[in-house]
Amino acid sequence: MILTGPEITHRVKSGEITIEPFDPGCVSPNSYDFHLSEDIGWYREDVLDCRTDNPFVRGTIPADGLVLEPHRIYLASTVETMGSEHFVPIIRARSSTARLGLFVHVTADLIDIGSINRWTLQLHAVQPVRIYPGMRVGQVTFWRPLGRIVLYDGKYQGSTLPMPSQVHRDFGAVG
Repeated sequence: MILTGPEITHRVKSGEITIEPFDPGCVSPNSYDFHLSEDIGWYREDVLDCRTDNPFVRGTIPADGLVLEPHRIYLASTVETMGSEHFVPIIRARSSTARLGLFVHVTADLIDIGSINRWTLQLHAVQPVRIYPGMRVGQVTFWRPLGRIVLYDGKYQGSTLPMPSQVHRDFGAVG
C-alpha cells in the first residue's frame, strides 16, 4: 500500500519517515519531490570492472549548471537525508525531468527499509542536458511492508556524498 502525500507529511511529523530538510511544498498526492545537491562524481575510466574499486572523481555542480554527457554514468546526492525504519521508499525521476531524457535513478529504485541517508542518484542523460544544484529532480514514494522488518545495515549506510559502487566487495578475496 502506497502512502498518500498527506500521510507522508503525517509520518514525517511523527518521526516514522525521515526527510530533512522537509518542505511541505514538495508534497504531491502520493510522493515527495526531492532535490539534487551540488555533490556529483563520475568514474575516470571508460571501462568499469566489477571486481575492482574503480577510480572515481568527485566534484560539484556549479551554480550556472553542469552539462551531463550521454554514455556516462554520473553519481549525485540528494539534498535531503531520507528514509524510514517503517516504510519502504521507492525513488524515480519526476516526469518533468524524465521528459528531458534524464534518467535519475537508472535501475536501483528500491531503497531498503532502514537506509537513512542522502541517497546516491545514478544520473544518465539520453542527450546532453544541463542540471543545477537544488533543482527538484526526483520523487520518493513510501510503501507499507508486509512481514517481519529487517533493517538495512549495508555498505552504503550513513552516506552523505555520492557513493561509487562497492560491488567489488561482494567478490571477497579473489586470488
